[in-house]
Amino acid sequence: MTSERLARAPRPRVLGVSVSPVLVAVAPGILLVAIGVGGFLGVFDAVREQDDLALLDEPVLVWLSDRRTGLSTSLLTAVTNAFGPVVLPIIVALGCLVWVLIAKRWRDPGLLVGAMLLSTGISVLIKAAVARPRPDDELMTVPGVESSFSFPSGHTIGAATLVLVSGYLIWSRHRTGRRFVLWALASVVVVAMVAVSRLYLGYHFVTDVLAAVSLALAVLGVVVAVHRWLRVAGVEETVDTSSAAPAERR
Repeated sequence: MTSERLARAPRPRVLGVSVSPVLVAVAPGILLVAIGVGGFLGVFDAVREQDDLALLDEPVLVWLSDRRTGLSTSLLTAVTNAFGPVVLPIIVALGCLVWVLIAKRWRDPGLLVGAMLLSTGISVLIKAAVARPRPDDELMTVPGVESSFSFPSGHTIGAATLVLVSGYLIWSRHRTGRRFVLWALASVVVVAMVAVSRLYLGYHFVTDVLAAVSLALAVLGVVVAVHRWLRVAGVEETVDTSSAAPAERR
């Protein structure tokens, strides 16, 4: 049983003090949550006080809107649509289904689905609570296409959660320096592309996307903590896909 396994687990010592193996396991996740929440609160304070990072919001959008071209607008519209509320859930659902069928494991795909739901719920709640208006219509490529509130960016938190969590879950199975670097680079590229697309198209402010990335980092921390706890606890994760045994002949 899980409780018996935890009770028998050796207790590591930190600075000569015996520490619970569960605490050691979840500590990296807790640290990521703290960093993410701290970053979000810093950005939120700037938005509320309209200082610091918030001073970049309007100038950046004006600068980008003055440099739009037909090709770049088409490309970044495709990027933003791929990580929108219609396409992204389909990608995640199909990807996780294939993941379960191929890997014969439910835990990692389940954690990814849970992370996406958590990030979406957090985004919706904060949008409603802060109720920050979108940028002015003249800064948008298609005025009025976005009707929800602006803070934080839902597209960005979705993209960041997807690449951070899926990358971590894959890397945790094969922990090498090369894979870690590839995960980090892929995360930076994808998140930057989605964030820039939201700014370029005029649908979000700089602080919206920064807040979204911070929240995604906190969600990653939750996943890391749960994932490492499940490993310490020895929770079974295999999926039984074998057909039922034939009935015994009389």
